Amino acid sequence: MRSSAEIKPRTIALEASSACQLRCPACPNAEGKIRSTLGSGFLKFADFKSTLNNNTYVNEVFLSEWGEPLLNPELIEMLQYAYKNGVRLIASSNLNTMTRSLAEALVKYQFHYLVCSIDGADNGSYHAYRRGGSFERVIDNIKMINEFKRAYHSKYPELTWQYIAFGHNEQMIGAARKMAQDLNMRFYLKLAWGPIFGGEAYSPVKNKELVRAETGLGAASIEEFYQKYGVAFEREICTQLWGAPRVTFNGRVIGCCVSFWGDYGNAFREGLLNIFNNEKMSYARAMLMGEKPPRSDIACATCWFYNIMATDHKWLSREEILAQSPTFGNRLTSSLTKIRRKYFWTHT
Repeated sequence: MRSSAEIKPRTIALEASSACQLRCPACPNAEGKIRSTLGSGFLKFADFKSTLNNNTYVNEVFLSEWGEPLLNPELIEMLQYAYKNGVRLIASSNLNTMTRSLAEALVKYQFHYLVCSIDGADNGSYHAYRRGGSFERVIDNIKMINEFKRAYHSKYPELTWQYIAFGHNEQMIGAARKMAQDLNMRFYLKLAWGPIFGGEAYSPVKNKELVRAETGLGAASIEEFYQKYGVAFEREICTQLWGAPRVTFNGRVIGCCVSFWGDYGNAFREGLLNIFNNEKMSYARAMLMGEKPPRSDIACATCWFYNIMATDHKWLSREEILAQSPTFGNRLTSSLTKIRRKYFWTHT
């Protein structure tokens, strides 16, 4: 695979909302950084519809990026239109905002996969990070979705409880895992991103042995993961420039789910394929494969992930890029599989 080969991804991220009702510490959105660089607003149904109509090769859309997708006032119309046109929808949500009509629409129109960000097992452990949210409300909303799943005899949306391990909530991991099982949800324990966006890590884990064991990663932080395996935790994010490019609510193509300080053009004005294959994005891919030197107008040049690659000269390989599953749900693979893939990719 050459970095300059034409990219025509079946999966794209089309941000339903850049607004969020929570104020999570260490989140760039809560700090106002997203608003200042990318703006704030909701994806319009007209833009969603035209994007699907003009790019019929796309069969999966991830509706999340920096904000809360369930806040979008036209979301039900999007669910209905995607269902009618055979496009699978997936998203990550804090699940604090829900109506019965929206819960029913998620089931009725077979929203495929919903990752629920729930970092605690009671209101105290949850609210320490998800500030402005309510643990009880989130659980009630999950039960509402499950109620409609039973009524429609549907397994959709498939639900995953994503739990970020912090020092203030590590003692509740076992309880959260049990609650997820009782609610018919998968459970995914994730390491905090720590210094990826600069500054000091928020609420570092205290019981490192517990978190090492619970994640199955043998690491309690992304720094420890790097020391242990010699590659950055979740470095597969960089492959999104090939397999699942990110588009903001107003059409700006930012490439991946980490970058918010630059873009490659506007997909609504210039067309998805034109942006995905323009000189700037092709150059960014070449940088990630070690084929080109960094360039100041490419967001990757100042990214934590890229800087680790450049320091260690462990660039993305063809095998690593192709190995990423086109289905979001399947990307939450076992910890051991993730480790094996990362180690293999960077040591062959």
